[in-house]
Amino acid sequence: MSLTLDTYRLLGRSGLRVSPLALGAATFGTEWGWGAGRDEARKLFDLYVERGGNFVDTANTYTNGSSERLLGEFTRDHRERLVLATKYTTQRRPGDPNSGGSHRKSLFASVEASLRQLDTDYIDVLYLHVWDFTTPVEEILRGMDDLVRQGKVLYVAISNAPAWQVSRMQAIADLRGWSPLVALQIEYNLIERSGERDLMPMAREMGLGVVPYSPLAGGVLTGKYTRDDLTTTRAAADGTRKDFTLATGGLTARGLDIAEVVKEVAAELGRSTAQVGLAWTLRNPDVTSSLVGARTVAQLEDNLGALEVEFTPDQQARLDAAGAIDLGFPHDLLAGDRMRAVTQGNLRLAPRR
Repeated sequence: MSLTLDTYRLLGRSGLRVSPLALGAATFGTEWGWGAGRDEARKLFDLYVERGGNFVDTANTYTNGSSERLLGEFTRDHRERLVLATKYTTQRRPGDPNSGGSHRKSLFASVEASLRQLDTDYIDVLYLHVWDFTTPVEEILRGMDDLVRQGKVLYVAISNAPAWQVSRMQAIADLRGWSPLVALQIEYNLIERSGERDLMPMAREMGLGVVPYSPLAGGVLTGKYTRDDLTTTRAAADGTRKDFTLATGGLTARGLDIAEVVKEVAAELGRSTAQVGLAWTLRNPDVTSSLVGARTVAQLEDNLGALEVEFTPDQQARLDAAGAIDLGFPHDLLAGDRMRAVTQGNLRLAPRR
């Protein structure tokens, strides 16, 4: 069944309605060398909103703050109907040890800065952006809850954190009556599927909606790279998105093999490879909304076409197999026939309703 941007989904255990594709604004601004300037970013925003999209994602340090500032300008006439998400923890001032991290001082200062840059009185969804391994979870949760009680933040969420810490935080929030986490933002695509081991099952059980970022694996699944690109050296770095993908290890022979399968399915459907890659993430029932980070209007138009893509069972199976991973211990052990036999025998259980 095809979707539209106004076929809204509930975000985690909340009653908040969000579009199945979220507009990622990390491309708003050119400070990182590969983004969209103000006029092009405005066109991207307008197109998304005109199509019924309501979920917009940024962070306090994306494009050195330009992303939030541009969104503050663009959302002025649409603020009430938009679900605006931002993040904190990345360092805002190099050399200042407390301008980054998950602690209370960083949290409150970052939120105040984001409110100014976004030109708004409140943030709909605030993510902890990157786990810092030092701040006690009670400090994080209490600080987030204080901001919710003050009305500066409506919902809290988390990104780039270990599954066991997220589940621990959710349990503590429930026990103490603090604001629960409603969303989990992770890298998830046909190439990067390790979230299927623990993060996504944890989110399902604990009531967090999964919001994948980089659903096209930094452009690898669009077919824009070839094996010749694997030989590019850091000496040839040019500050482009390709350079970023290479530097972060996102371009591999395995990834290119998976991209070939995506290309084959796209040809069969008469669709673009980007649409197929995005559509695959949306078929996972744990996924609430996938982030699209287009740089041009043509790219965004193409990405939105993913909502109309429908796979045959064979095509779905081929895509699943292309990027399949071993779940590892204890998941593979527990799912095996031997463990099922010794724990369940001939027991038959009706599926949960």
